[in-house]
Amino acid sequence: MSNRFSIDKAIYKVTQGACVVQTKAPKQNRQLTARAVLIATTLAVSACGTSEPALPKGSIGFIGGFLGGVVADEPRAALIGRDVLSSGGTAADAVSAMYFTMAVTLPSRAGLGGGGMCVAFDQKSGKTEVLDFVSDAPTSISPTADRPSAIPGNPRGFFALQARYGKLLWRQVIAPAEQLARFGHPASRAFAQDLADIGPAILGDPGARTVFAAKSGIDVAREGDSLVQLELASTLGLLRARGVGPFYTGPFASNFVEGVQKAGGSLTVEELRRFTPQWRDSVRVEVDNSVAHFAPPPASASTQTAVMLAMINENGRFEDVDEGERAHLMAETGLLAFADRETWMNAQGQGPKDASGLVDANRIETLAQGLGVQTKSDPMKFAPRPQNRHESPNTTTFMAADPGGNAVACAVSMNASFGTGRIVAGSGVLLAAAPGIGGRGPIGLAPMLMVNENSKEFRIAAGANGGVAAPSALVNVLARITRMDQSAKDAVGAPRVHHGGDPDVTYYEPGLSAEALAHLSQSGHRTAATPVLGTVNVLYCPGGLPTKPATCQMVADPRGLGLAAGSMQ
Repeated sequence: MSNRFSIDKAIYKVTQGACVVQTKAPKQNRQLTARAVLIATTLAVSACGTSEPALPKGSIGFIGGFLGGVVADEPRAALIGRDVLSSGGTAADAVSAMYFTMAVTLPSRAGLGGGGMCVAFDQKSGKTEVLDFVSDAPTSISPTADRPSAIPGNPRGFFALQARYGKLLWRQVIAPAEQLARFGHPASRAFAQDLADIGPAILGDPGARTVFAAKSGIDVAREGDSLVQLELASTLGLLRARGVGPFYTGPFASNFVEGVQKAGGSLTVEELRRFTPQWRDSVRVEVDNSVAHFAPPPASASTQTAVMLAMINENGRFEDVDEGERAHLMAETGLLAFADRETWMNAQGQGPKDASGLVDANRIETLAQGLGVQTKSDPMKFAPRPQNRHESPNTTTFMAADPGGNAVACAVSMNASFGTGRIVAGSGVLLAAAPGIGGRGPIGLAPMLMVNENSKEFRIAAGANGGVAAPSALVNVLARITRMDQSAKDAVGAPRVHHGGDPDVTYYEPGLSAEALAHLSQSGHRTAATPVLGTVNVLYCPGGLPTKPATCQMVADPRGLGLAAGSMQ
């Protein structure tokens, strides 16, 4: 309760929570003491109602009205992110809390042993930058390592993100995940699906069997089964109490490295200690009055989406044609972009450190010339030809925007489903697979943001999963939003097409119209239906945030099993 007295003006104001009362001193005695005023005004306040005192920052409900919004592939993580925004946290606080929650509830894609990239927009400065914390391969892999593992990047990555752009205390960000690990949580449909896909093979590791097995011990847990991860809870408790430093240096780190080696991985104390997240420039594509920011390689799916969106903008016909021609244009954009990818991405998925030149105006103009033909291009005539790299689809994307207009979009991966499939004894940490050839690595990471840099307004946060189909899925959605002014729901729900060049097949989702299929056939496409072409999550504020929060929309792709939560329409 706070009190303010103005004896000279004989106006007395008392506030309690949301209740405000003003009263005057009696005319016959303008020289009331402060104590008398307090008594009088306290009586007045009692008649104002029983409103509770304002909640402290960090408590759920601290923010009233518009909270912002979050989207994640795992529903419980989205709910935690929403609670963080409600507590007064920033977008960086929210995605950090969502990540650590998924390290517990979706470790198949987001375990502590993995890595990823985030694109972050700071509304105050108007700056957008990329945080790179992909899980690199060790310098040398021991001959005794039968399951080569990556250097864990996620703990330091999200610590760096939250330290730069967060407002809450670190312990407030990580505590919800620790509690879920310690006291248990029901397996979500999203995680149960990942378990079902990999099957009993994951139970070959004793640590994984302890966590992921059903009560019978024979099969994997199913949706709704309670999962308790006490060793992981202890590791998260250490991170909550002391930050992420002990994970990378000191006694825990030494024991962890020894455990990695016993689990068939390959890691040294020095490699763990040296790992440092890197702040990097984004790959920029101008879209009308805004700029779309994409992650650079090795998040090659994000970089490739930048090239594809720039080509569509250069072509300028996407919004003016029917769905049949639009499907052809999208398939051709994919084919050209996958062929172009072979000029800048090596066998390990790495590309140029400075990827800005990939979307240079002259380069894009040359690439987009291939979109002018009405018949399908022949991938055999490209030099180099597009290659099927069998990218792992097991990434996860999540994003948040707060009431102040700050936004973050992230994508993380274990480089393969469940990484190496082995948990380091004593830590509860599932190891990520070492990146390498055969699509095992961060190629499929695809986060992005779009902002108006002149007005410092956030417009779009999005991310795609789906391996080789991720860039096509993401650009399908972005083109419909930015070129056709579709709502996020309509853009995400529209049927997608994809052509990666190898094989020479245009894939389409079953909802594509008969007219569009006929057009593709007439243009020379060999088509094949597939149930799902990637999943795309979106936060979209067409009027700009923080200026017009009422225009904001959030969508979790119905093809997936995620959730959008917050106070957006």
